[in-house]
Amino acid sequence: MSEAGARDDWPALAYDDWADTQATLHLWTQVVGKIRMTLSPPVNHWWHVPLYVTARGLTTTPMPCGGRTLEICFDFVAHELRLDCSDGAGERIALKPMSVAAFYRAVMAALDRLGVRVRIWTTPCEVENPVPFETDEVHAAYDPEAAQRFWRVLVRADEVMKTFRGRFLGKASPVHFFWGSFDLAVTRFSGRRAPPHPGSAILPASVSREAYSHEVSSCGFWPGAAGVAPLFYAYAYPEPPGFADAPVRPQAAYFDAGLGEFVLPYEAARTSRAPDVAVLDFFQSTYDAAADLARWPRGELERHPPPAS
Repeated sequence: MSEAGARDDWPALAYDDWADTQATLHLWTQVVGKIRMTLSPPVNHWWHVPLYVTARGLTTTPMPCGGRTLEICFDFVAHELRLDCSDGAGERIALKPMSVAAFYRAVMAALDRLGVRVRIWTTPCEVENPVPFETDEVHAAYDPEAAQRFWRVLVRADEVMKTFRGRFLGKASPVHFFWGSFDLAVTRFSGRRAPPHPGSAILPASVSREAYSHEVSSCGFWPGAAGVAPLFYAYAYPEPPGFADAPVRPQAAYFDAGLGEFVLPYEAARTSRAPDVAVLDFFQSTYDAAADLARWPRGELERHPPPAS
């Protein structure tokens, strides 16, 4: 692929251009994600919770429900939510401007028609001033072009992150989309226990201590928020001394003290000569810093040399 082609393959994504749609879609994914969390057997580090990137959008993957399986997929090509059961039954909900409350009602009604009985906690997670799904008539935007552009970014990030994950022989998470924080992430583990995570104002310790029960180096993509442009990120828990001052690549990457992690602005990555290489270099160099400073047993955990990207 030419350099221009590589850049075109990473579409422009400015937070302000789709802020209302992002806020609504974030909450729609929480409705679907909470259904997955309720129906799926618990997995360590909350790995039964996230969604996964597909060739058309995001999916729950198949979930058990009374002798059948149910899969719910956001299709950002046809702009519909698909609910499919293993017995052939299915429902479709058009993705279009509608409130979170209307979306929640439509999803629960579709589940009822499919004979799937599920009750979820309807208060959104990891957002400020959460409003229960059934009463949220404020968030109601859906720009199909913007939603599809966001998904195209996820497709490209997912590919690079899977390449990065393939370099590691130790315990590693899947590449998965956390609907609470609305980001795509992959995490490597050293194998050692971590000190109890203190949690935060929007992520209680009861959740964070399971997520960070063991020492990690994590990276991902986040589409940003008000005042924060889309970015790739990387952090370590517990953060080893000197991590924030470690040299990382590419040149556009830096440690953001407010976020408490290394960041590579998405726009800098996508407009670089080779975006895939820049993002992979960011992930690798930030992991190198975390693993070296924390004295991970790297010889036991990594492929040498790494497989060709």
